[in-house]
Amino acid sequence: MTAPSQPFSLWPLRLTGTVRSTTRALFFNGEKVGRGVPAEPRSGTRGRNENGCAPDAPTLHRPSGGYPLLAVRDLQVHFGSPANPIRAVDGVDFDIRESETVALVGESGCGKSVTAMALARLLPAPPARYVAGRIRYRSMDVLAMGDKQLRTLRGSEIAYIFQDPANALNPVFRIGDQIGEVIRLHRRRTDPRVETVALLRMVGMADPERTARAYPHQLSGGMQQRAMIALALAGQPRLLVADEPTTALDVTIQAQILELLQKLQRDLGMAMLWITHNLGLVAGMAHRVNVMYAGRLVESGPTREVLTHPRHPYTCGLLHAVPQLSGHGERLSGIDGVVPPPTRIPAGCRFHPRCPLARALCRTEEPELQTVSTTRGSRCHFWQEVDK
Repeated sequence: MTAPSQPFSLWPLRLTGTVRSTTRALFFNGEKVGRGVPAEPRSGTRGRNENGCAPDAPTLHRPSGGYPLLAVRDLQVHFGSPANPIRAVDGVDFDIRESETVALVGESGCGKSVTAMALARLLPAPPARYVAGRIRYRSMDVLAMGDKQLRTLRGSEIAYIFQDPANALNPVFRIGDQIGEVIRLHRRRTDPRVETVALLRMVGMADPERTARAYPHQLSGGMQQRAMIALALAGQPRLLVADEPTTALDVTIQAQILELLQKLQRDLGMAMLWITHNLGLVAGMAHRVNVMYAGRLVESGPTREVLTHPRHPYTCGLLHAVPQLSGHGERLSGIDGVVPPPTRIPAGCRFHPRCPLARALCRTEEPELQTVSTTRGSRCHFWQEVDK
């Protein structure tokens, strides 16, 4: 299907009521960008930030080399009434450093996307309630930011690539108009038309001018996802959150998108939070991995160590579910049962109803995050006995 021949307009867009609410909150602010997040030079490779998380912030897995770009401490996000809370995220801690890729892994329903959306406070409150914890981005408390600060944070500092670009992109505006509006809001000294074409070329569009004139429905799934990536990059973010960006794509397009994101991160020096349920994708993408189950992190550490020597039964189960190209055609071993809904969290260890190593202690006492090494942690009473 060919795109219309007329050029895209890049006139100020009236987006109320038509843009998907989350994407609108991220990119299309509807007014002047505030000055809540101080601008810093973006030329060349970004150095280590000297004004990150407060020095007294508790942490279990903090590598050496300065403060993190993003520090999350004891994050708790609930839905429903305070009397009967739905604990979607229940005490999550992790760091992301400059130019680092961190993976957040787990089955559907574990709280990964809610955690990611909370980083820029994209979850409307109500129905969401940020009950406790801290989200510190470049030393600033995201949970205490006002509307103007959040408008600057979203898009120009933290940007998102969503799982389904067909729903995230606005169906009634051309691709060029949507990308250009982000540039107009966050980079007012840049020519939106020229930069839009440059971004579409950067993400691998064969004919960026034609793509800019197209509507989302005129693009294939892979092209829509590339346009979504260009939209996320338009504000020159320091942190890119990729929420299962390849799930709806076929295997060939998945590989192309993965390769593109890796190249863009190397070239632009961004940090990235990669959300996925597939540990097989993590090996070649992430420096560190956090495994999430039922609203909590159950294991964390450097990717190579976690994948080769897991220290939680849930991580082992995820690894056993990854198909192998080598071997003798053994049957894949899945994990029995399903992730419990946040309204029915079991007593004791949250994984014990599905755990092959569960014992009496696991059914009555929830384990703390145990220190496996200076860079690793496991929320398991018997992590020493866990063997892949």
